[in-house]
Parts: sequence; C-alpha cells; structure tokens
Amino acid sequence: MKATETELVGCFILEPNVFSDKRGCFFESFNKERFNTLVGKNVEFVQDNQSFSSKGVIRAIHYQLGEHAQAKLVRVLSGTVLDVAVDLRKDSPTFKQHVTVELSGENMKQLFIPRGFGHGFVVLSETAEFFYKCDNYYNKAAEGGIIFNDGTLNIDWKLPANQYKVSEKDLVLPTLEKARL
Repeated sequence: MKATETELVGCFILEPNVFSDKRGCFFESFNKERFNTLVGKNVEFVQDNQSFSSKGVIRAIHYQLGEHAQAKLVRVLSGTVLDVAVDLRKDSPTFKQHVTVELSGENMKQLFIPRGFGHGFVVLSETAEFFYKCDNYYNKAAEGGIIFNDGTLNIDWKLPANQYKVSEKDLVLPTLEKARL
C-alpha cells in the first residue's frame, strides 16, 4: 500500500497494491499494522459505516467535536464520489483549508481523515456505495456541520447546481464562520 500526504497535514490518500488477472483482482483494503505505520500514528477503529446514494447527493461537511472527534478511513465500494476533507483544527497551519479527492470502486483509493477534520462528499456516478471506518463512536450532542456551499471554503462539487440533492438537515447547516468548532 502506498500513502501520499495531501496538502492538509495528517490527511493521506492511500492506494492499495492490486493484483489482477483474467479472473478479476485482489487487494488488501486494510491492515492495522501497515496502516498505522503509513499514517504515523496508532489509530484504533471502532465503528464501520456504509451508505448508498444516487448521483448528485451531497453529504455536507460533518464532524464530531471535542472528545467525540472521529478519524475516518473512507473508500468507495462501487461508483464514484468527490470526497472532501476540511481542516478544522484551530492550531493547524492548514486550518480552514480543504482537499478534494476522487474515490471510486475502480481506482480503489482511500482517504484517511484525522480527528479535527470535517468531511463530506458528492456522488458523481449514477449511484455509489460509500464505506468508512471511524475511530470513535458517533455522539449526537457532539455533532457539527458546515453548509456545503460555504463561501469561505468555496468547494467545487464538480456538478452543476441543478443536479445537487441535499437533505433538509444539511440545507440549514451554518457557514464556516458561524459553525461550532
């Protein structure tokens, strides 16, 4: 597995070693020891989540606060998404910056998003199945979010606005400047 750190400190793109032949392919999607060596920290994942969405679905920037913050290892099992990680760590040199990475069932890339980051994605294909590991349990009281079209972040979602499908909950999220960090 190859790890490449993004412009955001501690946020890595992971690419597996894929073994293909006429029968198909095989790859190791997670190995705790190798993963921890590549990202330079000991991450203990405790929860797996999976979602299925159609083209244009935007899952806005979500995060968990304080002791409930979550690191995530995200990947796409089928389809294609544009994944977004936002550095919300106030003491970070990349605070308020974001990175986008195209993840697909075809490219098999994964994105490691450390604690203190916000995370969202948009589905670029007709459908997508999204899978991620978390190193902390979800806590509703610690939930935070930023509206997908925040002017400070200015995220290019790679689709025309008339194709966006955003939940009612995500449409009323605050801007970055008004978000609870």
